[in-house]
Amino acid sequence: MPSIEIDGFPIAYAEAGQGVPLVLVHGTLGDQRSFARQMEPLGAAYHVMSLSMRHCWPGSWFEGGDFTIDRHVADVAGFITALDQGPVHVLGHSRGGHIAFRLAERHPELVRALVLAEPGGELDESLGGAPAAGAQAGSFAAGAKLIAAGDIEGGLRVIAEYTGGPGAWEKRAEHRKALSRDNARTLLGQMDERRKPYSRAAAERIKAPCLLLGGAQSQPNFGKIIAALMTAMPDMRSAVIQRATHSLNEDNPGDFNAAVLEFLQGR
Repeated sequence: MPSIEIDGFPIAYAEAGQGVPLVLVHGTLGDQRSFARQMEPLGAAYHVMSLSMRHCWPGSWFEGGDFTIDRHVADVAGFITALDQGPVHVLGHSRGGHIAFRLAERHPELVRALVLAEPGGELDESLGGAPAAGAQAGSFAAGAKLIAAGDIEGGLRVIAEYTGGPGAWEKRAEHRKALSRDNARTLLGQMDERRKPYSRAAAERIKAPCLLLGGAQSQPNFGKIIAALMTAMPDMRSAVIQRATHSLNEDNPGDFNAAVLEFLQGR
């Protein structure tokens, strides 16, 4: 599979189609395969490249201390710069949505249009967040502790239930469980990712047109983030994907892909 070396590390990716680049950024416990159901439909209109973040499959986790938001933002920025095709469309899901948000905030010259599918993280007080929120961090730390102790299934179940509600792991298709198992130990690195909460000032700095996508059956915390960002981002719109939880691109790929294509058309 193709890869581009960024700061001495190969960033592997899957690709489909041709034309204006569309870079896809996966979330926690994911990799380039997270967007398998987007590649062909989106590739009919764009040159789609689905990245595997540093240390995610087909790479391997090691105690490298560089599994941070800042490192991954720099990797995506380096990848886009290496393409040398000008600004590109960027789509990020969950943690990948947070990475895409920071990319657009810090490197506006690289982003033509932005799609954030239930971006992960928390809100600071300027966007209505609680001073000591931390619900996500607590759940992820509990999952990481189980994985570190060798209970991979138990740890992945904790993460699945935080993002998808009770019983989410048991309901998950086997191919998605396998993908999470392949990346389970990256959660140990994510515990020191130093993710900042979203702030109104950061949201106001994003000038690229943005589509915020949410799942109709998602957990309330993701909807709160979308609602807060809608009050602050200068050029944004939103859409709800029916019959979908947080895994909206997997739960209802038809509507998800159609919403993305409609938004990006002509941009």
